[in-house]
Amino acid sequence: MSQPTSAAATLPAILGGAPLFPELVPIVRPALPSFEELAPDFQDMFESRILTRGKYLRAFEQAVAEHLGCKHALAVSSGTSGLMLAYQGLGFKGDVIVPSFTFMATVNAIVWNGCRPVFVDVLPDTQCIDPEAVEKAITPEISAIVAVHNFGNPVDCDRLEAVARRHKLKVVYDAAHGFGALYQGRPVGAQGDAQVFSLSPTKLLIAGEGGLVTTNDDALADHVRVGREYGMVPVYDTRFPGLNARMSEMHALVGLRSLGMLEEGVQRRQEVVALFKRELAGLPGIGYQTILPGDRCSYKDFSITVNAAEFGLTAPQLAKALKFDNVDNRQYWVPPVHQQSAYRRFAPSAETLHNTNWLAEVSLSLPVWSRMDDEVVVGICRAIQQIHEHASEVRRALAE
Repeated sequence: MSQPTSAAATLPAILGGAPLFPELVPIVRPALPSFEELAPDFQDMFESRILTRGKYLRAFEQAVAEHLGCKHALAVSSGTSGLMLAYQGLGFKGDVIVPSFTFMATVNAIVWNGCRPVFVDVLPDTQCIDPEAVEKAITPEISAIVAVHNFGNPVDCDRLEAVARRHKLKVVYDAAHGFGALYQGRPVGAQGDAQVFSLSPTKLLIAGEGGLVTTNDDALADHVRVGREYGMVPVYDTRFPGLNARMSEMHALVGLRSLGMLEEGVQRRQEVVALFKRELAGLPGIGYQTILPGDRCSYKDFSITVNAAEFGLTAPQLAKALKFDNVDNRQYWVPPVHQQSAYRRFAPSAETLHNTNWLAEVSLSLPVWSRMDDEVVVGICRAIQQIHEHASEVRRALAE
């Protein structure tokens, strides 16, 4: 990984200074098991000619269920297919409450199931769904609630599920960012009616591609198990319209080995984020996601907020300036789902998504990964410091 340059330049790169990094610092860098570790099992797999529905899938699902403390863990081809099958299996119908400050897949699966998303706001501090807003949005047409552990920060499950119980509603958590997160000291995964994880290369637990549906509901587990096989297992007779959502043995093997690396990775991310916060402590206008007492964020992403009046630049301006220093970054989730072309028709008629819209303007995710060197963190913070010190000149340069 490229290290920050030792140049004593005081100008940020956007103003002609030397870039603080000679090569791009990526937003994510997957932590993978070594090929040597995987090779014997890959050889065994190829010699067996069993590439799906084999022993590695079974071992992976069992290991995940034990790790998360849930009854069932069902591996699928993606987090999106997991959401589609979970929503279907729980009988979602009519209207479904969901945040707009999320990746669109959370909502895609709702509409794929013939339901209407009802967007509610998130809390400005935790950046997760607001249980009070959920309760206010409940009508007789609502059948379920979908919440998101945003950036790996656990939802306030107790408050949300208390609302759901009062109104007899199902709760599904989009836990795409959830591996490594703890809710009140326990891994996210056993709360609610189901949780759905993603295992793509941007996550802490990686299978290459894939997802997991975790649940304590026997009927839902059976539905997902059959649904991922077109809806026709164990005989050639379709019980319901399913998907080809199997996970291969190769992906299951990578996921199984990645699970053994998870805790080391999440601990390192705690250290990295703590260092970011120490290095940025003197800068005005930089804010952070609130993690509730007793919880642990996985920090799948490290997202800051940028108060333009105090920092001197908006989040989009800072994002563009950092690119000149070879610091990759992202603005999640811009635009939020209710502003995207496919979902504008579901946007609330009254302006009720104040925090969502605000976060879309001010959030900026910085690079973070499980084996990040301290020198990289310090270099990124130095770049932000220099950009802040020359904020007025940077604004003019961006306007040209």
